[in-house]
Amino acid sequence: MATILLIEDDQRIAELIRRSLEEQLFTVTVAFDGIMGKKLATQNRYDLIITDIILPQLNGLELCKQIRSINPDIPIIMLTALGTTDDKVEGFDAGADDYLVKPFDLRELQVRIRALLKRNDNKTHIQGFVLKYADLEYNLHTRIVKRNNREIALTPKELKLLEYMMQNPERVLSRTEIAEKVWETTFDTGTNFIDVYINYLRKKIDKDFETKLIHTKSGMGFIFKQ
Repeated sequence: MATILLIEDDQRIAELIRRSLEEQLFTVTVAFDGIMGKKLATQNRYDLIITDIILPQLNGLELCKQIRSINPDIPIIMLTALGTTDDKVEGFDAGADDYLVKPFDLRELQVRIRALLKRNDNKTHIQGFVLKYADLEYNLHTRIVKRNNREIALTPKELKLLEYMMQNPERVLSRTEIAEKVWETTFDTGTNFIDVYINYLRKKIDKDFETKLIHTKSGMGFIFKQ
């Protein structure tokens, strides 16, 4: 299961959170001040970090910024008694992905954690020259596409379309945006060439696989997601 770093100076609250998360089979490490939290975050690998804002030695906002400079992708949830809109904006500006105001329901925290972990799992990860999403891989250097380790032959334009969709997962892409970004042209509403290429790509990427990745949003465009 996922590993979580919890940074909370109130030992009673920290123990309640730790116990509730371990009951859900998460592995939890606890730090009681910002300096120790930063040390653990930079020396170990965690799937998610939960931090209070008001912490001894190093406050949660500065801590979040420093962690973000080292690990830009790790999900971070802020827990705090500071609940104004300005406080939340400041937390998000520091790099937090989510924000819970004390007191909160531990079940809500669990839901937020699972949502962030799922979102992080579904991101397109770039490793060297390789784009990865779910079981689909696209090597930008060799121009080889594989799904579930099965190689898929694509035309140059299909490759360019796939690359753009993989770089923008879980976001609705309009036909106009695809025309401008992939074809570098203005979309003519009297033509359906975008739909034609989407269908070409869908037949090669999705047809022989149970989980479909390319979806149509009626009247809006297309979305690349599980």
